Amino acid sequence: MYINPDLFVNMNTENNWPDMPDPGNYQLSKNVHNICRYQTVASDMQHRSTTSRLYVHIDMNCFYAQVEQLCYNLYGMPVAVGGWRKEDGTVKGIVATSSYEARALGVETAMSALEAYKLCPYIVFKQVDYEKYRAYSKRIKRVLDTFSPDVEAYSLDEFFMDITWKKGESPEELEAFGTNIKKAILEETKLYCSVGISTSKTYSKLASDMNKPDGLTVLVEEDKIKEHIWPLKLDNVWGIGRRRFQKIEGRGISTIGEAIEEGYQKFQTLFGDYFGKMLWRTVAGEDRAKVDDDTNYVPERVSYGHTFSTWTEDPWQVGGEFAKAVKQVCYRMRGYGKKADKFFGTVRFQGTEKEGFSFSFRTPGLTNLDDYVLHSCLEKVMPLLYACKKRGKQFRSIMLGTTELHMTDQTELFFQENPKLQRLHKAMDYINNRFGMETIDHGISKLEVKGHTHFKDRSM
Repeated sequence: MYINPDLFVNMNTENNWPDMPDPGNYQLSKNVHNICRYQTVASDMQHRSTTSRLYVHIDMNCFYAQVEQLCYNLYGMPVAVGGWRKEDGTVKGIVATSSYEARALGVETAMSALEAYKLCPYIVFKQVDYEKYRAYSKRIKRVLDTFSPDVEAYSLDEFFMDITWKKGESPEELEAFGTNIKKAILEETKLYCSVGISTSKTYSKLASDMNKPDGLTVLVEEDKIKEHIWPLKLDNVWGIGRRRFQKIEGRGISTIGEAIEEGYQKFQTLFGDYFGKMLWRTVAGEDRAKVDDDTNYVPERVSYGHTFSTWTEDPWQVGGEFAKAVKQVCYRMRGYGKKADKFFGTVRFQGTEKEGFSFSFRTPGLTNLDDYVLHSCLEKVMPLLYACKKRGKQFRSIMLGTTELHMTDQTELFFQENPKLQRLHKAMDYINNRFGMETIDHGISKLEVKGHTHFKDRSM
């Protein structure tokens, strides 16, 4: 359904428009990739008590691919989620994940579907179906809630439990507990998982990764932790990516054990007194991280990106994609009760060099209404797109995001959102939250780049 905002904006809202009901529950996880927060490397995510704790990490093995194997009876077949075949048989897309059968043949995450096809011509491609995976994830969470009052859905396929109340039990008793978790999930969903149990959130995550697939690892005794955790490379730890690992390795520290024996001083030198010490404590398994259900979590920034299944030369089709991005970003800001006035965007060109350009823009003031953001965005990006078209460039992907968020009750001296537009978006949110995100949309979004994507619900 497409509506003309002027029909609402020009109404006498005081006399002709009854009070709008509450917009309802915002679907803040829809079309959003879960990006891990450093939940152990932050003071507000730590228990104040220094009491030692006990954690469980549950990792659903190759979750997307495993669900597709279950739903389509593809057991034993190499499956790649994120690709598809055109009518002429040509494969397109990017591998989001793959089954263990496909991984054994060299198929890896982020590999192009064409590369995967060359490694395995009979591979089965399935598009990403987040609604299906989210439904299974909720079923898994309900199972886990029967084992502990403290369960965190870290992502669709990863969960944490705080089981400090089981401290003092033997490794054999904890192993039996982990086995019961695995059995309960299998009985409810017919899906397999790997479980890790250890003395910190980080170590439990590392433990669950040691005996995949369908594994169970209990590391609670100091000698077992030294034997299995200490030899691991530091880039296995939360918060240590490639660049940070290179910095630490440049100081002669490569493994968890080496970092523990060296102490936190070098980490402080490299990453600052506070963050350096917190990061070292995470490496050393000394963090006391909370198991948090994220109910009250508000991100520092909001962003949305999309890669087209094919390229386009039409700047207005890219403008239509930015309209979709604005809708997603503003919708999430309203859901979080936040506003922004500074935004950034990127456009990538078609080609192996991954060239493109970035841009930034400001709205007249703090806002979370699509109208202000979309106008400012298109005003900045459209001339750039036309200039690139004259240079013969073709467009392949876009991204839009905020640089920082502010509270919605923050007042400004020189700008105030149009109250009629505020009511319009409240009405739109009410309808979209009740009947689906695509019920009401921007007319310009009809100019989108047509075609399939590796997401099932974005395919045309």
